[in-house]
Amino acid sequence: MSQLRLLLSRLGVQAARLLAAHDIPVFGWRSRSSGPPATFPSSKGGGGSSYMEEMYFAWLENPQSVHKSWDSFFREASEEAFSGSAQPRPPSVVHESRSAVSSRTKTSKLVEDHLAVQSLIRAYQIRGHHVAQLDPLGILDADLDSFVPSDLITTIDKLAFYDLQEADLDKEFQLPTTTFIGGSENTLSLREIIRRLENTYCQHIGLEFMFINDVEQCQWIRQKFETPGVMQFSSEEKRTLLARLVRSMRFEDFLARKWSSEKRFGLEGCEVMIPALKTIIDKSSEMGIENVILGMPHRGRLNVLANVIRKDLEQIFCQFDPKLEAADEGSGDVKYHLGMYHERINRVTNQNITLSLVANPSHLEAVDPVVQGKTKAEQFYRGDAQGKKVMSILVHGDAAFAGQGVVYETFHLSDLPSYTTNGTVHVVVNNQIGFTTDPRMARSSPYPTDVARVVNAPIFHVNADDPEAVIYVCSVAAEWRNTFNKDVVVDLVCYRRRGHNEMDEPMFTQPLMYKQIHRQVPVLKKYADKLIAEGTVTLQEFEEEIAKYDRICEEAYGRSKDKKILHIKHWLDSPWPGERAVCGSEGLPWALRSWLAVSWPSGQHSFPTGLSRILRGRADMTKNRTVDWALAEYMAFGSLLKEGIHVRLSGQDVERGTFSHRHHVLHDQEVDRRTCVPMNHLWPDQAPYTVCNSSLSEYGVLGFELGYAMASPNALVLWEAQFGDFHNTAQCIIDQFISTGQAKWVRHNGIVLLLPHGMEGMGPEHSSARPERFLQMSNDDSDAYPAFTKDFEVSQLYDCNWIVVNCSTPANYFHVLRRQILLPFRKPLIIFTPKSLLRHPEAKSSFDQMVSGTSFQRVIPEDGTAARAPEQVRRLIFCTGKVYYDLVKERSSQGLEEKVAITRLEQISPFPFDLIKQEAEKYPGAELVWCQEEHKNMGYYDYISPRFMTILRRARPIWYVGRDPAAAPATGNRNTHLVSLKKFLDTAFNLQAFEGKTF
Repeated sequence: MSQLRLLLSRLGVQAARLLAAHDIPVFGWRSRSSGPPATFPSSKGGGGSSYMEEMYFAWLENPQSVHKSWDSFFREASEEAFSGSAQPRPPSVVHESRSAVSSRTKTSKLVEDHLAVQSLIRAYQIRGHHVAQLDPLGILDADLDSFVPSDLITTIDKLAFYDLQEADLDKEFQLPTTTFIGGSENTLSLREIIRRLENTYCQHIGLEFMFINDVEQCQWIRQKFETPGVMQFSSEEKRTLLARLVRSMRFEDFLARKWSSEKRFGLEGCEVMIPALKTIIDKSSEMGIENVILGMPHRGRLNVLANVIRKDLEQIFCQFDPKLEAADEGSGDVKYHLGMYHERINRVTNQNITLSLVANPSHLEAVDPVVQGKTKAEQFYRGDAQGKKVMSILVHGDAAFAGQGVVYETFHLSDLPSYTTNGTVHVVVNNQIGFTTDPRMARSSPYPTDVARVVNAPIFHVNADDPEAVIYVCSVAAEWRNTFNKDVVVDLVCYRRRGHNEMDEPMFTQPLMYKQIHRQVPVLKKYADKLIAEGTVTLQEFEEEIAKYDRICEEAYGRSKDKKILHIKHWLDSPWPGERAVCGSEGLPWALRSWLAVSWPSGQHSFPTGLSRILRGRADMTKNRTVDWALAEYMAFGSLLKEGIHVRLSGQDVERGTFSHRHHVLHDQEVDRRTCVPMNHLWPDQAPYTVCNSSLSEYGVLGFELGYAMASPNALVLWEAQFGDFHNTAQCIIDQFISTGQAKWVRHNGIVLLLPHGMEGMGPEHSSARPERFLQMSNDDSDAYPAFTKDFEVSQLYDCNWIVVNCSTPANYFHVLRRQILLPFRKPLIIFTPKSLLRHPEAKSSFDQMVSGTSFQRVIPEDGTAARAPEQVRRLIFCTGKVYYDLVKERSSQGLEEKVAITRLEQISPFPFDLIKQEAEKYPGAELVWCQEEHKNMGYYDYISPRFMTILRRARPIWYVGRDPAAAPATGNRNTHLVSLKKFLDTAFNLQAFEGKTF
């Protein structure tokens, strides 16, 4: 309603100007109250003018729509305006004279026509894109609505929609302040108004921006596109554009000639994307940007690597050699998935610029949040809080942009305080087809870009066969991002000259489209002919430009034949410095630990009783030299901060903790939004600590944190799932980036995943973090019997693709977090964190287990009665995690402390062959059992079993104790849970359970 009143108010001001321009006096009025006088129809006065304006405009539209007293009042006002009376009588029923009716008609017609013109202008601003000529092929509509808005003047008879006639076309009309089509002129004829609106909104550019609720931003866009003559290019700019098009198209032609049968996912049909991206980078560099991070799918990636990032052509061409030998560790990846990092001088601005193209799998759009996280981290380390030095560009396909949910998740991170990158330029390569799927089968929204409207991002559709329109739109997009720090979308409406890949036949499924494509003149020839015709370049100059680039490609091709070895490290998108930050020992001195534990704010905040009790409890624990899980985590983070290591913890509800155990952000109970992060006030020169609740997203947020961790090795970046199984919806990031990133792209990453896990009898959901998935994807070799050396642990960690742990003590959790930074390399760390153990009275650790000289224990051996007489032990149970406490309790209740030993496997992968071998040999007469609370077809057994067999040389069996195989990870019935728990605990301590059985 407030916006409506604002609009009516502005219309009132405009009506006053119109009446004044025609020597019609603006009459005054006074409300029936004793309020001050006001003028009408201007809204600047006081009293009830807004209501009166509403009545007035309603009356202008239809005199019968208002009460008869208002009808008479406005008629009388019109009459008195012409007779010179300054004060109309209050509303009353009066008789009209013929002259009064005539004057009212003239006045009403005048105002109505001007208001109609304003409505016409607004209609083009809102809906002009629906009739814009966006399809280069000329066969498809701009969107899926397939309608022509009735309020656009596409034919003369449409004037009747506004009660205008052909005779009105040459009348002069006052232009409103919400348009810039007049330039320096305040009035234009209706014919000229329509012509300029058509040129702005209905040619090769379609603008969607009127849904933006910020008037300043709308005005900015209107001025950029409506002002006459804005899209003018100098001869030098046109020549540069032509040269970039030459490089883009001739690169694709060169690949097609040399490797016609190879998949390369070429850019044919959207070659203009190369000059488009270069324009965005040039304009951004001009505005101060020093670092640009790009993410894109495979289509056009080789061209971007060659002509935007400036990868050496011979290094690209040699990728097509099937005999190229890999020199790096890992499997490598196909050429159109690889990334790149390059620092160079921007030739347009003569400024240094760093370009990074992030490696991406075939999972379209998966790279989006990764790029955003990397960008956020780069901004953080540079102190670039406003995004004036670092920015991101994301390239999308039309079908993926509309179809992939991670696009929506990424957009909704764009304005969150701890996730914003201060605006991204999105470029959509709109092929108008997804593989073989027609857009009408691929999306329900009119445009593929409609998802961007949720964050008020302006959307600029542009015909990709009009290079100058594309370049102008990209320049405006870059300027928008750097002016408003908001996302913007450039929709390059183009076509795909070949099939999905170069081996595909598109005529099977899109015969009509591809018949037209085969007749389509390439954009380079179209633009070259245009420039030659206007005299900007000559045919000879154009041919010389082509010959020059062809020669560059041929020379690079010749050099590429000399390359016999593939170095994936040359394709790194995030190179790290050679040195890693080195912390102190894993343990901490007593004085430091004491300070960490008690450095909670006091006095300046009001806390609820429950939180005060928790804080007092932590202080008491330090006096008793013990820690629980939350305090151990706090000490690990705090000590790293003191040593200069930035710590970032992200996820759903991580500030308090899902289980109300963390409380790293304290909220004042009396003052709204007054908070304190104590960990940022521990040390004078500490590193910053970021703890941030995320949006309710896993795929997007985990991808973001992965990208954040990619930027620097000297930070501890953690993502916590609300429950362990929440990583299900982030599986793509885990599979494609975290598990395989080093093997495919030689990309080291130290991200930590905290996954709450444990069977608590609370149902099948949120019980299991599915450890079997992480273990199955581990590259730890189960068959090779390792040669145990002094540095076996470190060499094992270096060779693995990730580290999987399930700590059973707070001290070990403390140590594994610190070890993650102490290692001289970075590996992803998967931690199955507890739920019930957070407050379990036995799950506490002594300071003695955390002081200097202590470290992470991959295996925690039995240290009770059984360990002192190992020859008497009948059974050795191996386990991991929470089930240890169930086993200890049951062993005590049965009095089997001397006959049953329990060893905890804390690091599951890479498997601690050396320590497990020591434990098995320590109890030569003991039966070996693996006990887990998870079902047999889940959990750890299928992973540990062959590795035990390797250690034992198949001379001794390792028996399974746990729940039977099942489809669901846990039961939904509390009693069933307890029954199954008792059953496998009974088996674990039944020393005759496996007699007579064969393994």
